[in-house]
Amino acid sequence: MPEPSEVRMAQNIYDDEIFFAGYSQLPRSIEGLEGAPEWPSLRALLPPLAGRRVLDLGCGFGWFCRWASHQGAASVTGIDLSSRMLARAKAETQDPMIAYVNADLEQFDAEAATFDLVYSSLAFHYLRDLTRLLTNVHEALRPGGKLVFSVEHPIYTAPREPGWLTNVAGRGQWPVDGYLDEGARSTDWLVKGVIKQHRMIGTYVDLLRRAGFVIAHIEERGPSREQAASHPEWAPERERPMFLLLACDRA
Repeated sequence: MPEPSEVRMAQNIYDDEIFFAGYSQLPRSIEGLEGAPEWPSLRALLPPLAGRRVLDLGCGFGWFCRWASHQGAASVTGIDLSSRMLARAKAETQDPMIAYVNADLEQFDAEAATFDLVYSSLAFHYLRDLTRLLTNVHEALRPGGKLVFSVEHPIYTAPREPGWLTNVAGRGQWPVDGYLDEGARSTDWLVKGVIKQHRMIGTYVDLLRRAGFVIAHIEERGPSREQAASHPEWAPERERPMFLLLACDRA
């Protein structure tokens, strides 16, 4: 998929008052990493963090930053566009090893050979120019470094109709249309007009390889039968995995 050459500001939907209030009530916002169903799978992809320098892209409330520091990371830097998210992250962090930076991932540049792990949870599907960021991430990693990230599964980013998530949540029928037509999608999630970027799985793989990464793991993550039984609200994800997880090595 061609990426735009010009740099533009990302949509800062997380600073929208209504969106932020709704997002703050989600289980992952209240319970942290343990409230994210994909967290055990993501955690399994991470290297030992003791003595490592860690960068979290789209750090939100800082849950992963604090966890990484507790695992013995030498330093942790969290980047986020939302001032509201970072204000809460800073209020809940009393750790001198963690630094939070307000920056747009569309324009962010990290110093070369600075980090051992770059991590991102559910942020990359908001970015138009993912090529630029992945190239910079590759340069920012030290030899032997890793990139581990999650995005919404392309099944969820593909549909062109804004109200489709409500339909799925209501267990209605909705086709996965427009999968081959990549680009911006306007969806209604917590508020109307949230802009996400649809990319096919193959496009993520191609962008990573062109940036110089070696893909070590790729997973279409949905709940187990046991998880769906204990959390009925997750049951539709047995039919449509919600998360795409990737772990990559710096070549």
